[in-house]
Amino acid sequence: MIELYKSGAYLVGNELIADDGGAEAKLKAKGISISKEDAKKNTIAYGILKAHNLSDDMENLNIRFDCMASHDITYVGIIQTARASGMDKFPIPYVLTNCHNSLCAVGGTINEDDHMFGLSAAKKYGGIYVPAHQAVIHQYMREMMSGCGKMILGSDSHTRYGALGTMAIGEGGGELAKQLLRQTYDVACPEVVGVYLTGKPAPYVGPQDVALAIIGAVFENGYVKNKVMEFIGDGIEHLGVEYRNGIDVMTTETTCLSSIWKTDDKVREYYKAHGREEDYKELKPKDAAYYSGIVYVDLSAIKPMIAMPFHPSNTYTIDELNANLMDILDEVEKKAVRTIDNPNIHFELKSKVKEGKLYVDQGVIAGCAGGTYDNICDAADILRGHTIGADEFALSIYPSSQPTFMSLVENGAIFDIMQAGATVRSAFCGPCFGAGDVPSNQGLSIRHSTRNFPNREGSKPGNGQIAGVALMDARSIAATAVNKGCLTSAEYIDAEFTKPKYFFNSSVYENRVYNGFGKADPSVELKMGPNIADWPKMSPLTDNLLLKVVSLITDPVTTTDELIPSGETSSYRSNPLGLAEFTLSRKDPDYVPKAKAIQLAEKERLKGKDPVSVCAELKPVIETIEKKFDINNENTGIGSLIFAVKPGDGSAREQAASCQKVLGGWANIANEYATKRYRSNLINWGMLPFLYNDELPFENGDFIFIPDVVSTVEQRRSEFKAYVVKNGELKEFTLNIGELTDNERRIILEGCLINYNKSLQMHMQL
Repeated sequence: MIELYKSGAYLVGNELIADDGGAEAKLKAKGISISKEDAKKNTIAYGILKAHNLSDDMENLNIRFDCMASHDITYVGIIQTARASGMDKFPIPYVLTNCHNSLCAVGGTINEDDHMFGLSAAKKYGGIYVPAHQAVIHQYMREMMSGCGKMILGSDSHTRYGALGTMAIGEGGGELAKQLLRQTYDVACPEVVGVYLTGKPAPYVGPQDVALAIIGAVFENGYVKNKVMEFIGDGIEHLGVEYRNGIDVMTTETTCLSSIWKTDDKVREYYKAHGREEDYKELKPKDAAYYSGIVYVDLSAIKPMIAMPFHPSNTYTIDELNANLMDILDEVEKKAVRTIDNPNIHFELKSKVKEGKLYVDQGVIAGCAGGTYDNICDAADILRGHTIGADEFALSIYPSSQPTFMSLVENGAIFDIMQAGATVRSAFCGPCFGAGDVPSNQGLSIRHSTRNFPNREGSKPGNGQIAGVALMDARSIAATAVNKGCLTSAEYIDAEFTKPKYFFNSSVYENRVYNGFGKADPSVELKMGPNIADWPKMSPLTDNLLLKVVSLITDPVTTTDELIPSGETSSYRSNPLGLAEFTLSRKDPDYVPKAKAIQLAEKERLKGKDPVSVCAELKPVIETIEKKFDINNENTGIGSLIFAVKPGDGSAREQAASCQKVLGGWANIANEYATKRYRSNLINWGMLPFLYNDELPFENGDFIFIPDVVSTVEQRRSEFKAYVVKNGELKEFTLNIGELTDNERRIILEGCLINYNKSLQMHMQL
């Protein structure tokens, strides 16, 4: 089904030649003489990166994107950051969608206040504003903004349009603010891994099945981490464009940097159907393109898949699960104990087995992954003439955009779905992050959406609530619905897939979307609701740091959902201090009070007062340090840090870092960072992304003193001396910070991206 090459490989035509020692001879036999370094330049990805690189160095890229996208729990903070840094207008097309805080019932008026801020910002700075319920962010970008050879940056981790010939990257808000300030996205040139698709999938196998099979094969071993996945091979021709989109959007869950696919006439037809045929061009690797690895996928061998709670990589075929139900459910429950790490919460699945079959409580087909036209049409074909029943099982379907919805109404699919008993909603991302269709306590929901992390469905373990999500393809979800919630592979449902033609109707966008790019009006006043707050003032880095460890997380992976929860907290993302109250609330409820307690000392220091007066535990710590180092209020900052084994898997949300910063955080220490985007978020908020891989020399609650921080950063050194201050002694150890660009070093020194840009402005004025 899936094979991972142990070495790189050359692609000649549709033939793979493994780099296993005999590659050079095989290439020569075909009349090809090329170095590996030159062959690396023959990938699609390399060509696109080179076209967007503003530096002369292809090893260290300075990327300028063609356009950008944000939704309504990220764009306020990004615009606030950019305007505080001196932005006067949007220099490239910037799409502001309203698909996350679409439901305005949480927090009073504050969600709609954000929307009004967004519209006023689009008018003032020249942006594109997509009102709530019109489209989820990624569907709008596919339909209206993608283009072969383009690069798009989005403040959502699932920013992926590779199947449309567009290299797209999901990043934290700071990176988008940089683009708005005409700065660049700086990254080492990524390796490119080929994803070779061959064969043809069975009619009952959907894009989520293929995606989950790939994720299960590459996530744990980091095979594609921070690399570009380039989809090649003869199997692509057997996949429709929406099918490709469905696979592509899930590449985020592999932790790759981006994705790109070779394009063909089917992609040309997609652009033509959307009135943008000029945005098509053929993309394909040049002969003898070299890939640093190969994910070989036999599409004909893919079976309907399921990713059990609580990660998209926790994959099985549905047949495998049903054949080994009790054993697999027992293993999932054991993993849940380790993942949830709360003795008062017990996630239980085995009671859902009745007469040897697993019954689920809910099905959802939604968003950028599940809510596409082809997925919903196939689901409707399975549901037609059946009923989901009048018992506990419920099914909800969210088309990904109003044009998609309109075409489904026209072809009758919506009628069939509703007649079967399913409910149809508007375009909304809520089920993907816990703001819609929250299942009951101990419920199990099967979803064609993007993630199934803990609490991603909206439960609150801190309040004694727990539920779980298993990811599946729309076709098997519909098959399960036909069987009233009994988990069923689509392979065992007799359905005729009608494949009705899609007709894109742009009138709803023409009537409702505000397109102000190139028409900035500085006279427009931003509409600032009562929950929209400016970023608090942040201090520059001090010569030394005295940091208290206020959270120590030993889970193998810590997601951004655990660092700052999604769901109901989304309404507070325009209020930095209000949102910060939720930091680590589902993982470590003691974090916020501990961080705030030590932050009081820093506030006193900044006033020129004695920090010990508000934090007595500092007295013996400072006295111990003073025996060896000359420290005072001016040269030593006081704050907090967290340790996590591998933080940052999942969302691009910058608030996972900024919330720590506004509570006085100065650093993270980790064995490794799960994603580049989380590390970038730390840097853009002036936090030091330390690495440490030995047995920990400190415990939760210990103080760590790091001398000469500024000079170490300025001198481009990667190693920092640090000391655990405990029981009147200093215990030395060494922290590493990894590679930093010059700009990243300056951002850390200045204290955050906003300070950095203000400093740049001052120097320019001088």
